[in-house]
Amino acid sequence: MSVQKRDYYEVLGVSRSATAQELKSAFRKLAIQFHPDKNEGDKASEEKFKECSEAYEILADPEKRARYDRFGHQAPGGFGPSPFEAGFTGNINDIFGDIFGEIFGQRGRSRGGKQRGSDLRYNLEVSFTEAAFGSEAKVKIPRHKQCSTCHGSGAKAGTGPKTCPTCHGAGELRMTQGFFQISRTCGHCQGTGKVITDPCATCRGAGKVETESVLTVKVPPGVDTGTRLKLTGEGEPGERGGPPGDLYVVVHVQEHPIFIREDTEVICEVPIIFTQAALGSTIEVPTLDGKVKMKIPSGTQSGKVFRLRGKGIPHLNGYQRGDQHVRVTVEVPEKLSKKQRELLEQFASIAGEESHPQSKSFFAKVKELFGTEEAEDEAANG
Repeated sequence: MSVQKRDYYEVLGVSRSATAQELKSAFRKLAIQFHPDKNEGDKASEEKFKECSEAYEILADPEKRARYDRFGHQAPGGFGPSPFEAGFTGNINDIFGDIFGEIFGQRGRSRGGKQRGSDLRYNLEVSFTEAAFGSEAKVKIPRHKQCSTCHGSGAKAGTGPKTCPTCHGAGELRMTQGFFQISRTCGHCQGTGKVITDPCATCRGAGKVETESVLTVKVPPGVDTGTRLKLTGEGEPGERGGPPGDLYVVVHVQEHPIFIREDTEVICEVPIIFTQAALGSTIEVPTLDGKVKMKIPSGTQSGKVFRLRGKGIPHLNGYQRGDQHVRVTVEVPEKLSKKQRELLEQFASIAGEESHPQSKSFFAKVKELFGTEEAEDEAANG
């Protein structure tokens, strides 16, 4: 009596309209959950692993999926042997691709082919002004370059790489694990299929040597801490003729003793004296472009903020600039001469409430609040 197969969509736990990515994600979760390496000796998990693998193998193939959707398991001609049936000689990694690469720690390394070089990172510190207006910086990058003695082959002059005796030139080792066959990159030749028996004396068989390169980095106006500048092709050289990686320069902006930055806005706090605030004045204010004159109206209160348009930070990759915000603080003298004290006391004696509208309003509210509370207390106490 044959065992009735479950619906493949039910096995993977997806709808019949599932996309290829949804099928892949569902299978990945199940394959990791029921993988024999994580459930050693568990026959039930082994069977579930086989079942979900077979379901994904059919549904991941557009042609097979179309036939299954139309005829189900009874499709004319069937779907070919399961990857776990006797006589199947294919490599399971060829069927399930990077899904099994993730399970076994392999991430699609190309055997014996060209490989892109690694990316590099450099932390660049710039001043507040350099970040605002842009600059150029010379940076020294330690990296590898092709060995000029062996021209990257890694072998001594007059010799060359030989076939790897471990994998016999295949670049990978195949092995049986449980009930299926997997492949791993050959550790002897690192997947190249070749080994150096007589290495170059300069690079010791590596095909590249470490050096220090001096590069010019153009810092555009408006960068901020965390901005990444990409220098294409300035990373590590590729393997076996592959393209080089990239260099990422990460900007760190120094603090300024006067200015504070918020995105493209600049904030500056300027102290003024009592008479300037009361009578009004014109003061000099520092900006990124130098000093400018700014008018202080009479009666200016401490904490008042004035805007200087277009005196902030340029927009990154743009043409406009932010604004500068000047916050004035009224400085009260800590020590007074006898004459100053006399004049201030005279001023205090003749200054009416109209001279201090904020104080008048505040104390009126206090009187109203506490006067009401006192009246309520008196009424409650009889």
